[in-house]
Amino acid sequence: MVFISSLLSGKALAEMTLLKTTPIEISYVKPQIPAHQQIYEFMKKNRVLERLRDYLSHIRLPKTLLLKTEGCNGVSNAWYENSDNSVTVCYEYLEELKQNAPVKTTPGGATHHDAIYGPIIEVFLHEISHALFDQLKVPILGREEDAADLLAAYAMLKLDKDIALRTVTGVAYMYGREARSENLKFERFAEVHGLNAQRLYNLLCIAYGSDSKLFLDVVEKGWLPKSRAEGCAEEYKQIEYAAEKLLGLYVDETVEKKTDRKKLMRPMAPTK
Repeated sequence: MVFISSLLSGKALAEMTLLKTTPIEISYVKPQIPAHQQIYEFMKKNRVLERLRDYLSHIRLPKTLLLKTEGCNGVSNAWYENSDNSVTVCYEYLEELKQNAPVKTTPGGATHHDAIYGPIIEVFLHEISHALFDQLKVPILGREEDAADLLAAYAMLKLDKDIALRTVTGVAYMYGREARSENLKFERFAEVHGLNAQRLYNLLCIAYGSDSKLFLDVVEKGWLPKSRAEGCAEEYKQIEYAAEKLLGLYVDETVEKKTDRKKLMRPMAPTK
């Protein structure tokens, strides 16, 4: 990567240089209800948090970041908490992904496994993006939830091509399913998250813009309108530039070179 450090003040550059690669802690909190036991064991068996920890090992952070899964008293959710620098994904959310995954492969190519695997990776990357924005004081123009969506998508597309395709397909299935069942009351437009249909099209556009051959089907089969697809390469370049410009100086290139990060997110063992 090439980063434009000359645009930074000497003081800002010095502060970035002093940051060390901070350990990321993980925790699989034991579920309180039997219904979550299977998803808890699945996450541990597949070392999901360990893989995410290693995937982020090259980033310099000022504070330790905790990644955890736990039961949330019946609430399906995920969030970043800045008071204790933690990312939490609820077992209820993970269980919901499993329940909503298709039994058979969809016309869009989403398998039962991909519809679970993709959103698991995406939700962690999304919430970790909030953590990076907060800890590294990244300036955001626009809504932070949109920026987290874009950075998570960019990170997914930096994986090996087969993993990127499967992950994006799984997330696209989730957004599409939620968009079709969404009750669009007027107040919904006031929420900080975009509409699921918008999040779906943004994801497909970024994916197509990153590799028009790998994601050719999204245009050929009409899932992404051609009118939007025409500008997707520029949309992807814009995100790539922003990610490298704003986060590049916090990357420990020595650590990055030692870790085959693309391989860390290989698909997990199929769910039953």
